[in-house]
Amino acid sequence: MKKITKRVLAGTAACALAFAAVSFSCTRVQVQGSAATAFADTSKPAIAIPAESLKVIEALQSSFRSISSGVLPSVVEIDVTEKKEAPVNPFSFDGWPFDFFFGNPEGPEGREGNGSSDSRRRKREYEQKGLGSGVIVKRTGDTVYVLTNNHVAGKATNITVKLNDGQEFEGKLVGADERQDIALVSFDAKDAENVVVATLGDSDKVQTGDICLAMGAPLGYRQSVTQGIVSATGRSGDQIGNMNNFIQTDAAINQGNSGGPLVNIYGEVIGINTWIASGSGGSVGLGFALPINSVKKAIDDFISKGKITYGWLGISLVDVTDEYKNELGVKGQKGAFASQVFINSPASKGGMQAGDYIIQINGKNVNSQSELIREVAYLPADKNAEFVVLRGGSKITLTVKIEERTEAVSNDNAKLWPGFIASPLTKKLRENLKLDDKIKGVAVTNVLEKSPAAALRIQNGDVITAVNDKKITSLKEFYEALDLSRNKEVWFDVYNDGHTISTGRYKLN
Repeated sequence: MKKITKRVLAGTAACALAFAAVSFSCTRVQVQGSAATAFADTSKPAIAIPAESLKVIEALQSSFRSISSGVLPSVVEIDVTEKKEAPVNPFSFDGWPFDFFFGNPEGPEGREGNGSSDSRRRKREYEQKGLGSGVIVKRTGDTVYVLTNNHVAGKATNITVKLNDGQEFEGKLVGADERQDIALVSFDAKDAENVVVATLGDSDKVQTGDICLAMGAPLGYRQSVTQGIVSATGRSGDQIGNMNNFIQTDAAINQGNSGGPLVNIYGEVIGINTWIASGSGGSVGLGFALPINSVKKAIDDFISKGKITYGWLGISLVDVTDEYKNELGVKGQKGAFASQVFINSPASKGGMQAGDYIIQINGKNVNSQSELIREVAYLPADKNAEFVVLRGGSKITLTVKIEERTEAVSNDNAKLWPGFIASPLTKKLRENLKLDDKIKGVAVTNVLEKSPAAALRIQNGDVITAVNDKKITSLKEFYEALDLSRNKEVWFDVYNDGHTISTGRYKLN
């Protein structure tokens, strides 16, 4: 052992001397004139840092090391395979021109004998691979659960989960939800008790300026950590079709980070990294994470039901301008405008009307449309909720029994009353519709197919001048006339292109 040690030391010393010689020759600077020659000096510290300051920096660095080593074992890479379809290249030998010249045994123009389209001649199926990140959030027996994004694993046909120690497991999709862009994946491990489960924090306590770390597999570089601050909270997800608000961070997030955790200085998961705002597709310091509090309930829902259950109120909401609010008599008031109500929905049964402006839910002020959507979605079915609405300038308190939301009921336009959005006759709209000031009422926009309005042959651009023979001159009067509690049937006087006609009568069930 001693001989080997001496040889190693001797070799090391020789290498060091050789390196020093090269270093000096490379760093020597010869200057013309009276300037002195400078040499690299490795005998002194690079920078003189005050001892007290150095302690602070070292403590911060030590914290980041501890957070990383503690949380990374619960962060995984998720490799997925999806089946896709693409049109067949018409210039390939799979189809035209072979069929054109030599004939297609299944019929002319790629059709089968029964005349139906042969999709095999028009599309081909292929597999697309992708990757994302995830975080282990629960362990039950030998089953481990990983939280990630729907756009990572929601449509995957094959899922592979890779742990930080290199182990790989076949994953199964437990459940996925497009509205929140979250999914839960599971895998079975014999030594599951050794799998590290992340600690979920309280995202309601997150504030702008908080230090945070983003973890995941950006561009396939798994077990990566980036650090930054919380740039903002409460960022709307409307632009990506997500019902949640988001935590914004400048911690670098890139493709592959999706589904990975955003972590606070206590090593707690406060968010799930989901999307970035970028013109190039790379990180520009605008990353967004789902607040963990908004998806905690989803974990148990996925495990017990395979899906997330949402509360359903039964109204259609639209954002309105100040001019619109002025006509409703709610100018300057924050809230959410119910432009339409589903017939026989929880809202209509509870007395809510089209035209109500909702300002409170269960004692909490409603500041925006997206906020009301989230609050209602998280309400349990078969439980009562209290709403305060503005109607005709008066405050009204309503108690509504919430039901479970299903796609069948929420997409049934035949039940959506009145089936269009009423718009005030502004100066610009009058010009577009070529209306003089004598015509009073509300303009019809966004008529829905199969809705009551469509059944009455009402069209976009029509002007409603009367409801049940009662003249109307404003939005406020229009919605007052639609009162479902007083009317069992409704008809309209409609003005269009110089003519006024009365519609048929729509009977409200």
